[in-house]
Amino acid sequence: MDEINQDLVYSLKTGFINKLINSKREYLPQLLINDRKEGIKFLTTLYKELNSCSEFWLSVAFVTTSGVATLMNTLIDLEEKGIQGKILVSTYLYFTQPEALKRLLKFKNIELRIVVDGDFHSKGYLFKKDHIIDLIIGSSNLTASALCTNKEWNLKVSATPKSYIIACVVGEFSNEFEKATQVDLNFINKYEIAYKRQLEYNKLIGEQVGLINDTVIKPNSMQIEALENIKRIRTEGKKKALLISATGTGKTYLSAFDVKRFNPIKFLFVVHRLTIAEAALKTYKAVFGVSKTMGLFSGSYRERDKDFIFSTIQTISKDENLKLFPKDHFDYIVIDESHRAGAESYQKILNHFNPKFLLGMTATPERTDGVDIFKLYEHTIAYEIRLHRALEEDMLSPFHYYGVTDISVDGKVLEEKSDFNLLTSSERINRIIEKANLYGCDNGKLRGLIFCSSVDECKELSQGFNHRGYKTVSLTGDSLEQERTDAINRLESDSPIDSLDYIFTRDIFNEGIDIPKVNQVIMLRPTQSAIVFVQQLGRGLRKAENKNYLTVIDFIGNYNNNYLVPIALYGDTTYNKDVLRKYMANGSSIMPGTSTINFDRISQKRIFESIDSAKMYLKKDLVNDYLLLKFKLGRIPMMIDFIEHGSRDAQLYVNYSKSYFNFVLTQEEIFENQIDPNEKKLLELFSNEINNSKRIEESIILRMLIEMKSLSIEEVKAKIRNEYYYET
Repeated sequence: MDEINQDLVYSLKTGFINKLINSKREYLPQLLINDRKEGIKFLTTLYKELNSCSEFWLSVAFVTTSGVATLMNTLIDLEEKGIQGKILVSTYLYFTQPEALKRLLKFKNIELRIVVDGDFHSKGYLFKKDHIIDLIIGSSNLTASALCTNKEWNLKVSATPKSYIIACVVGEFSNEFEKATQVDLNFINKYEIAYKRQLEYNKLIGEQVGLINDTVIKPNSMQIEALENIKRIRTEGKKKALLISATGTGKTYLSAFDVKRFNPIKFLFVVHRLTIAEAALKTYKAVFGVSKTMGLFSGSYRERDKDFIFSTIQTISKDENLKLFPKDHFDYIVIDESHRAGAESYQKILNHFNPKFLLGMTATPERTDGVDIFKLYEHTIAYEIRLHRALEEDMLSPFHYYGVTDISVDGKVLEEKSDFNLLTSSERINRIIEKANLYGCDNGKLRGLIFCSSVDECKELSQGFNHRGYKTVSLTGDSLEQERTDAINRLESDSPIDSLDYIFTRDIFNEGIDIPKVNQVIMLRPTQSAIVFVQQLGRGLRKAENKNYLTVIDFIGNYNNNYLVPIALYGDTTYNKDVLRKYMANGSSIMPGTSTINFDRISQKRIFESIDSAKMYLKKDLVNDYLLLKFKLGRIPMMIDFIEHGSRDAQLYVNYSKSYFNFVLTQEEIFENQIDPNEKKLLELFSNEINNSKRIEESIILRMLIEMKSLSIEEVKAKIRNEYYYET
């Protein structure tokens, strides 16, 4: 105890007198902020404090479902460990959400109370440890934005239980907590009535303000960047470009803004489903108003006399329909979901028409069938908006991902080829429902998609849910278009009679489906592809009114490809094991915005084991990524290209072939006999022993040797001291 007191004394001197005085960092007073550029979140400190405390007290004015969602797995762990906590919130301004109170009420180790009178606006966090109490006081409420993104100031100090500051805080908290109302379901039901009344009032005021301010649809910051890039591309005389834009980032609006700038006399928009054509037409009308006539060319619709035509690929690609339009009929053509453009139907369109400008759009240009989509657009990238950048720019709904352990049935752990009866057992259905209820959704009104391994599993699980009082349907590739449309409408419906809770599906909703109100996605299949994972995640990332975030529940069995989960979630395609382990260790701290990633202990262990055992340089994977980058660049990639384009770690090619040059030889005949055997051996030595340096000093020495031919140890030390500000 004397040693701890001494450490605290030094930390006080460092923190409040002179920062140069040496002391233990763990006891230093700290300013806790959110800094996106530095990857700093208040949430990270909160995780650390909760995971190391013996008791916690939280006093916040506001608590929301998003705030509780960021802490769910941590709170579950605390309950399992028997760590007791007290949480004090308030009804001030009706910012505290009833659904958040319901979520906290599930934890038996938490005593929850609420202040119903006065302007209670405190924000304090207290964590008891063995001989120390950590205190955080500042501006952060228990909301995801306050914990992750808002400009907040919070001061953390460490003190003994006998200290003056702790006595003051404990006294104040205890006094307010004793006076506050105990939260139970009866209180929440009454509070919810007043809360909804306030929501309606706020909505009415917002609508009145909207009537005063004319709403003009304008491009956002990223769309402006993209539009300027497309303008530059046309200035260079190029007639084709490919737009890579994550699902839900407004690529249809972006195309409409560019078409408006181009101002074609005749325009064609090609999609693969009528519902998407109708949605695109609606978007263009919002941008153009009545300045252009617009119509559909699909199925029974034949409005080919309009200025702007929105057509399905199945209709426009028929020979008899193509003959209706001269080759130069359309000045501007947009091909949606352009990763499909290698198909014969799309090729017929591209070969027939000769527009002044062609814009392809896709969320996933990556192909596994060897088709070079980039070549179709002359390797010209209009702009690239990937998932993480879109989350950073607040273009998508944030999500809270929970990796949970799939069950063992009769002692058998679920694996890739598990018996069908295990996948659809009552025990597993009950487990799915238990976790779905535990993690819930943002607003209490469930609208979920459940992705399954097989068609039969979809049907069986849907029936199992229906027998337990849920309203669900299963959709497969055999489902008619009208069945799909009806199911989507019911999932988004507010009617308590007609609405659905879940749609069970196998893959058919991976792309091209717009269901903005989806607020829960459940994954019940092994992750075989990072691309498919992101596509399925994307079904719930569109923003919608009154939607705060998406809940993602991923049931992780004993699957070989579990290492693909962090690759998909963190958007890292280097396949570098050390990088993946780093992401897993950092969890939510490096996620953009308010999104979080959470694993229970067993699922986390399974992913680490999968990373350890995975063969990251199988030839088929190396060839696939090599060709993809080659297609994208329109030339043979250099090793540095893999880094600059976020592709597979180039060193994996060395691990497989002893040098990158050796690998290229297997793909490109033109390099045959370009170097002699001795040079080849020297290149292999360089690749494995020199180019694979782990420390920055090695890279500095190598660069200096290349530039200077020779150097001394003193010159190396001077270089490091002058440019990197440390002594070697």
